[in-house]
Amino acid sequence: MTGEARAAVLGRVRDALGDARGSEVAVPRDYRRHDEAGHEAVVDRFAERVSEYRATVFRAAGDDLATTLAEACRECGAQRLAVPRDLPDQWRPEGIELVADEGMSPKELDAMDGALTGCALAIAETGTIVLDGGAAQGRRALTLVPDYHLCVVRAESIVGQVPEAIEALGDAIHAGRAVTFVSGPSATSDIELIRVEGVHGPRTLHVVIAA
Repeated sequence: MTGEARAAVLGRVRDALGDARGSEVAVPRDYRRHDEAGHEAVVDRFAERVSEYRATVFRAAGDDLATTLAEACRECGAQRLAVPRDLPDQWRPEGIELVADEGMSPKELDAMDGALTGCALAIAETGTIVLDGGAAQGRRALTLVPDYHLCVVRAESIVGQVPEAIEALGDAIHAGRAVTFVSGPSATSDIELIRVEGVHGPRTLHVVIAA
């Protein structure tokens, strides 16, 4: 019966398409594709929106980045973090043990206090961090398994709108790299509308906006 139902549905789709199959469909592009606000306003909006998702936001300027990262770690008691192999030297907080991910197992990642990574870009309108497996990001497991994610977001990488982000991610998408959109700590309310955090990702998210 399942096969018959599938065939019936696909047959109706084919009948509905008629001669239109394979023809190019014009996609309306009258939505807002770029943010007209100044970049400082865009950065401020991102900080506001991502904090609304219960993420903790820190600001760091220049040489203060490593100090700010250490402060973020102390706030949640993290002393041992997994990091991508290409983590920049200036991102290494004093007093925190950093362990390069050389293919750690899920069990080994879960035993870490958290993970420290960068990101591809961030979206102000939705308070979203985007990971594409590029520089200073590591593999997806690095940011999904540990209970704490400390993420460095370069201020210049923050865009205003989702279409701007999609356009900027073109190279990663064409290369077939996995792209992950992160809006706050992992949370679900699937069971009786009770919010539970940390089910399918980090329970705690700290974002450091680096000027």
